Amino acid sequence: MSLLDEVLDRITPERLREAAVAITSIPSPTGREAPLAAWLVEQMRLSGIPAQVQSIDADQANAVGRVRSDRTGRDLMLYAPIDTLTTGDEAEDLPWIGPSLRPDMRPIGVSDGDLVQGLGAGNPKGHAACVLVTGQAFAEATRSRTIRGDLVLAFGAGGMPTNAVGGGRANTGHGVGASFLLERGWYTDHAIIAKPGDFVAHDEVGVCWFEITLHGIHTYAGSRHRLPYRNPIVAAAEVATGLEKWLADFPARHRTATAAPQGVIGSIAGGWERMLAVTPAVCRLRLDIRLAPGQHPLAVRRELAAFLAGFDAECELVNHIPATTTDPDSWVVTETIRAWEAAAGKPHQPITDNSGATDANILRARGVPTARVGMPKAPLPGIDFALGMNTVQVTEMRRLCEVLARVAVANSQEKR
Repeated sequence: MSLLDEVLDRITPERLREAAVAITSIPSPTGREAPLAAWLVEQMRLSGIPAQVQSIDADQANAVGRVRSDRTGRDLMLYAPIDTLTTGDEAEDLPWIGPSLRPDMRPIGVSDGDLVQGLGAGNPKGHAACVLVTGQAFAEATRSRTIRGDLVLAFGAGGMPTNAVGGGRANTGHGVGASFLLERGWYTDHAIIAKPGDFVAHDEVGVCWFEITLHGIHTYAGSRHRLPYRNPIVAAAEVATGLEKWLADFPARHRTATAAPQGVIGSIAGGWERMLAVTPAVCRLRLDIRLAPGQHPLAVRRELAAFLAGFDAECELVNHIPATTTDPDSWVVTETIRAWEAAAGKPHQPITDNSGATDANILRARGVPTARVGMPKAPLPGIDFALGMNTVQVTEMRRLCEVLARVAVANSQEKR
């Protein structure tokens, strides 16, 4: 039996289903991934993979393991983040996610035929399960074989576009785990990140967060007719309405061959909810705008400033993760495309109009050529954003694992 056949033989639907249910059932909101990291390390060690929890603080941690080689070839990293965008806690998620938490919005993995559901079961936990099971199968199949390059299995904390939940460190999201991983020696020659999308990507958009502050006058309802009156909440409504059109047109102004960078207004804050008899002196809007590769964040800030001309407003950049690109002719990209074609049984077609950002930006920015590959959304009727995040199809997990396994095996046979 060839090495590839032996690896694939070990990647069974039962193993994938079990891993997806287990990973989904361990809560890991951004900043609180340590229990899941510890479980992943235990699972890697059970397959004979030297692994460790890489603590960032008391609550946040990466998990990382290494299948050792004779080191005559190049090292490959299979990477997946492990944190969920929402928490599964009613006190934190409601009412913003909806009137109640559906079963798929809770950190309880449930298997139903070819599907696994639960908070983050699709993104990122089903993808993390694929990295885990592929790595375990590869380690078990190579125990009596010599391989040329190390295979690193990395599970990163803080991969979601979010700041901290509650108090503590502010920088718990936006790729903090991937950055910490590379800073602490877990560096490889190339990497594959497993994130949603049934295609292979060599680049992706970056992320900018902006805060727009609109100024007004603090006054009292009983004095509105007697004192100067300028309500910044009303101005915010005017700005938000105009911004929706501005953001809808943004992709047309900045489209590339692969990217159509989008933007949304994600938050508004103004006034005391306990004291509705007065107006605030300021109202703040926060928005996420994606950047195409090559686009500069301050250029976007200047575009926003031009839009805001005529309003008593300020605009500041409050977060930025650059867009990145790996040479499409690099080994990891071309090999991942070959593996995708072999697993799918059809030619690979690049997907355009992308606007999703991942830790691939962190890996590439740190100098690691990186390909992104993942699974399509599960075929469910009436699927919405949350249900797509919270559902994974075992059949598609197996296909993604085949892609990862093919690249891992090819890398294990490559000379430096």
